Amino acid sequence: MPERYWLETLGCPKNQVDSDKLAGTLERDGFVAAATPADADLVVVNTCAFIEAAREESIGTILTLADERRAGARLVVTGCMAERYGDELAASLPEVDLVAPFGVPVSLGRKGGAGAGPGVGTDVVPSLDLLNLPRPPADAPWAYVKVAEGCDRRCGFCAIPSFRGKQRSRPLQAVLAEIGELASGRVPLREVVLVAQDLASYGLDRSRAPGADLPGFPVSGSGAFGTLREGPKTGSNRPIIDLVRAMGSVVDRVRLLYLYPSSLDHALIDAVLGTGVPYFDLSLQHVSRPLLQRMRRWGDGDRFLERIAEIRRDEPAAAFRSSFIVGYPGETEEDHDALLAWLAEARLDWVGFFPYSREEGAHAAGLDGLVPSALVAERLAECVEIQDPITAARRDASIGDVIEVLVDAPGEGRSYREAPEIDGVVVVPSDLAVGTVLDMVVTGADGPDLVAVPVQGPGGGSDRRGADGNRQVVLR
Repeated sequence: MPERYWLETLGCPKNQVDSDKLAGTLERDGFVAAATPADADLVVVNTCAFIEAAREESIGTILTLADERRAGARLVVTGCMAERYGDELAASLPEVDLVAPFGVPVSLGRKGGAGAGPGVGTDVVPSLDLLNLPRPPADAPWAYVKVAEGCDRRCGFCAIPSFRGKQRSRPLQAVLAEIGELASGRVPLREVVLVAQDLASYGLDRSRAPGADLPGFPVSGSGAFGTLREGPKTGSNRPIIDLVRAMGSVVDRVRLLYLYPSSLDHALIDAVLGTGVPYFDLSLQHVSRPLLQRMRRWGDGDRFLERIAEIRRDEPAAAFRSSFIVGYPGETEEDHDALLAWLAEARLDWVGFFPYSREEGAHAAGLDGLVPSALVAERLAECVEIQDPITAARRDASIGDVIEVLVDAPGEGRSYREAPEIDGVVVVPSDLAVGTVLDMVVTGADGPDLVAVPVQGPGGGSDRRGADGNRQVVLR
């Protein structure tokens, strides 16, 4: 009987891609997926270490699965926590059989042994390149695709470059080959969500000289947005634009997550709008210029509003998401009031707010001006109080509209306005086939979610993808 595995994934979409590749590798090595953790011979936890709350969740999950596993089953910890705190984790968690940093096969090795560090297998194991491992076919009509690993930026709050390393982008053909692997399953692949730490800089590391500037954000300073605005609105030799255009020819929807505002030039905006998915996930973090400078970030609230307004002029139906850190060291009441006023004016569709988390190895760990936790909580609540009614109002405004919906699962779908697993959903009739793309009319809204039914009339309830497989995307 083949050995069975259980894979628990925590953290961001980039971690989910890593888990998909780990699952594909395990199955290639003869493992089969278990129905529950208690049924598995090998239990793997792919951890997140981005902020303290994520680390606490990872530790709690490890301990829970250690209790749930059957006698004799191996417990392996991999992912960001394993890379960042490997020896410390192994010494602190005797329940764990192997702590496997990036590049260590999770199914190999034995804990301990002469000459081995804590949690490091005594077997000599080959290096695994997670970025380029093959993936199993997608089991949903959408999939994340990670196009680069690491990051060359130096944001003050982030320690990811210290354990994920510098950015290394995949060749375009390797990305397209992965799409082919994903699309070979029983469900048609309709949407690809491109992810990376710095997606807009995809491919630049393959052609940029060491130490050269990132677009709009020189290594030596704060950058000048004006350099990105020069030239015509069409045409670019930026690899991300080549990638987006190539992807648009093979799937119905291409969605981009985590775009730095300093890299969002006219050509990239046009490329996004050309996909038929006018969804902009902008990594803003704050709007106060002094605080952004302390974060080692480009921009300010006025520049962000200018760029959002420009996109809305080109495509009034564009959807926007961003996230903001509350309580970063040195954040004043004036900074916070500026954020509240900005949220009210920008009227973004989706916003996430996160309390500042001190990260060893990050620039901000040595900054003064810590904001008391009680005040951070108060400021978070004020941000939510401003944003929640805006999100609800923007959803209510969709009632009566005809939208194009991708059916993700029985009774659940999404329009271009909703990123999978992040935003709200569109509740649809449960008898609609998974993977179909339908014109639907919005009949109601429930907080972040919409309710919709197929359009009645000739062709209104049929799959909008043509018989020849070509995309037929229409925005309303």
